[in-house]
Amino acid sequence: MNNFLERITIDTNVCYGKACIRHMRWPVEVIIDLIASGMSFDSIIVDHPELEKEDILASLIYTTV
Repeated sequence: MNNFLERITIDTNVCYGKACIRHMRWPVEVIIDLIASGMSFDSIIVDHPELEKEDILASLIYTTV
């Protein structure tokens, strides 16, 4: 689980310090919103190839910690 959480970064200079994926401007909350809207992991990755399955899993794990 720790390996996944290493993908989550918090930087005050990126997205106002929100938890993001790998220093990118992808807040965890946006990933969760995509999942909640019914998108599958595969469709998220197809639409946003900069993301990886592990990023999505990390977002889910982060919300439960």
